[in-house]
Amino acid sequence: MHIPKIYRSDDLEVMKKIIAENGFALIISHHQKIRATHSMMMWNEDNPEKPFIESHISMANPQADELKNGDAVLCDFLGAHTYISSSWYNHINASTWNYEAVQIEGIVELMNDDELYNHLTKLTLKYEKNQKCPMTVAKMGDDFVLKSMKGAFGFKVLPTKIHIAQKLSQNRNDNDFQNIIHELSTSHKDNDKQIADKMKNLRPLDKFIKK
Repeated sequence: MHIPKIYRSDDLEVMKKIIAENGFALIISHHQKIRATHSMMMWNEDNPEKPFIESHISMANPQADELKNGDAVLCDFLGAHTYISSSWYNHINASTWNYEAVQIEGIVELMNDDELYNHLTKLTLKYEKNQKCPMTVAKMGDDFVLKSMKGAFGFKVLPTKIHIAQKLSQNRNDNDFQNIIHELSTSHKDNDKQIADKMKNLRPLDKFIKK
């Protein structure tokens, strides 16, 4: 991923937040063909010295036949993003797109049955915990879960390179920056409001208040 220096971040907390909020991401591999599958991913740092991405895809997926221990892959996460109109600037310029994104290059390590079971347990809890009647792995019962696991291909991705992009109009002057925030804040779209909030964190409002 090409990230101009002004939009590049090294903040791992930003990375973890983007992954946590946008876990349905792409796993991309290249053997005889380029393969890409959207899958549910989680950041795991149970061992802070060896963090990794954990995920699974369908065993029927051709990509599952190709992924092997030691393979190089790419995990691609797209966070909040939205269109930025140049009509919001105080000068003529091109329109653009603001966004947050993470790409993690890494090495595949296949899960064993216990790891896959734990992965599915954590993943189910994450997405079920806010439901009215959460369906946990415990409620499903081991017989059902173990049978279902036969159709799942679990894997880890051990990071070798991490790329974090935060393109939030950092290159704009203060007047344009505030105009963009205003336009996005008054939108009815969730992504617009999210990007506006992230921009406010970059340049807090009190920076613009004359004393």
